This record gives sequence, structure tokens and C-alpha cells, in this order.
Amino acid sequence: MSVDGKIAIKVGALAKRFGDVEAVAGIDFDVREGELFGFLGPNGAGKSTTINILIGLARPDAGTIRIGGIDCSANPKAAQHLMGVVPDESNLYPELTGFDNLSFCGSLYGMTRRDREIRARELLERFGLAEAGGRKFGGYSKGMKRKLTIAAGIIHSPPILFMDEPTTGIDVASARRIRQLVADLNRGGTTIFLTTHYIEEAERLCRRIAFIVKGRIVRTDAVQDLMRRTDGRHVVQFAVSGGAAGLCESIAAEFPGIRCHAVSDTAVRVESPEPVRIGPLVRSIEDGGAEVAEARKLRPSLEDVFVEITGIEAGVMKQEREKARMGGGA
Repeated sequence: MSVDGKIAIKVGALAKRFGDVEAVAGIDFDVREGELFGFLGPNGAGKSTTINILIGLARPDAGTIRIGGIDCSANPKAAQHLMGVVPDESNLYPELTGFDNLSFCGSLYGMTRRDREIRARELLERFGLAEAGGRKFGGYSKGMKRKLTIAAGIIHSPPILFMDEPTTGIDVASARRIRQLVADLNRGGTTIFLTTHYIEEAERLCRRIAFIVKGRIVRTDAVQDLMRRTDGRHVVQFAVSGGAAGLCESIAAEFPGIRCHAVSDTAVRVESPEPVRIGPLVRSIEDGGAEVAEARKLRPSLEDVFVEITGIEAGVMKQEREKARMGGGA
């Protein structure tokens, strides 16, 4: 699969305000054909507003949009036949069966009855929902609902797929299966624009990522190039009892050149350009009144890059994940 050719999505100076809130602040980016492009940022960063503009559910205040080579700036629905959409909340009908939901979505795209029924059965089988196809959608689990929502988004085999937070609010096992489905779709040639606030998800799935914060894109780059920022870093995380508060200040004072931050109330992470000597750090932590339960060397991740570029602590993103899992928002 090549991602070095044509541009599938091209956005220039896109802007949108809601009263005094600048939801999208003149952003520019492009997505190549066959690419899985990640739009990563915290809740409220402008991800959903951007995707809603691109799929024609909201009108921009300014900017240009080209999808599949079609200018959608004046007519947001001009390229709808090229795109599939997986919204952050399911838009399927709870009283219809899985099969009937897919068939209905196919009819909306002008598919013949025969074609949409063949395609619906194919997708139910592919997504592991064949046995549930005759059951009402309202009785599906959260993970099953997400899978059927993705199937509905690709019923007409679109070359471009927009996915808004596809794994938000579902259990870990279901999220893993959804990510596999997304990766398989992309390997099959589908161009995917994916919004997420899960850093690990973006790192696993995407070839390129745009970091968006408060309506502004602060960095767009290939994941492998972003990860080069971590070359030469050595990271160790300590699990502590007795409280992590105040430990970083004493560590920084005792060990110049080492960066430290509290990951939680029971964990601190240190980072150094040189290999970390764990013994002296353990003694320092225990001298500070805490007990070290574990010391673990970590491979620097996209999370570290995100924190460095955006200034947003990874803990904020993790809290949003927990809220979403508990049903507190997407």
C-alpha cells in the first residue's frame, strides 16, 4: 500500500467559532491516499468540530476543503459518495436488527437491495457479528455496537473513512478488536482519518499524527520522526508507597541532569540522557520517606513526545480515558 501519491484530504486555514470560543483556529493539514492519519488531542481540543466540518455536518467560518480532489468549501456534501463516517456515538436504530441496520444504511447510499443485503451479510461475518445479525441493535454490548457502527460506515465501500474516537467507552478487549479492524481496513487500501485522545492508540495505528490543542495544530509529523525525539533517553519508573508528592523536587536537587515527574500518587518517572543508576535513586527516594516497591526501565513512547510538544501532562489524557470508560464523555 502506497501513501506517497495523491492527496485524499486537503484542508487550508480552516476556522470555526462558537460564540467566544475558537473551536478551530485556522488549521492546515493533508491526508494522503491509503494513509491512516491520526488527529490527537484532549477533549475539547477541536477534534470533533474538525471532523464534523469535513463530513458536512457543520459549516466552517473560513477555510478550504478538498476531499478526493473535489472542492467541498462551497458544497460540503459534494464528496459524500467518497466517504464513510463512524461517529463517536452510534447513529443506528436500536429497534432494528444488525442486518436491517446495515441494509438501511446501504439504501441511503443508493445500493440495490441485492447488493446491500450481500454486503450486509459479508460485513456481519467479517466483524464477528453473524450470529447477532438477527438480534435488535439495542441489545448489543458496547463493543458489538461499535463494530456494527463501523460496518455501517463502510457498507458502500468508501475509499475514505472518517472515524471519531472509535474505541471510546468500551472495554479493553473490545477496543483491541476494534483497533485490529481499523488496521485491517487501512491495509486493504482505505484512507482513514482518525480522531482520538488515546496516545497509545495513535502510536499503534497511525503513520502520521497531528497534535491539536485548543483548536490549533501544534505539530504534524510521521510517528517514526516524532519518536526520534526520544533517541538517547533513558527512562525509569518507580512504584512507591508512602506518597510521591515532593519526591521529584528532592531528586532533581540531588541528581542534576535528571528530569522527574510524578505519574500518580504512587509512581514517579525519571528521565536522563545517560543510563540511570537505579541504586542511588532508590536510596534517595527511601531517604525521602517513601518505600520503593518496584523500579522498571521504560522505552520512551509517543506519550513522552506529546507531553514535550504540547505541555499537556499524559495524566490529563489518562483521566479522560477513565471518564470515558465510566461513561462520562467521549
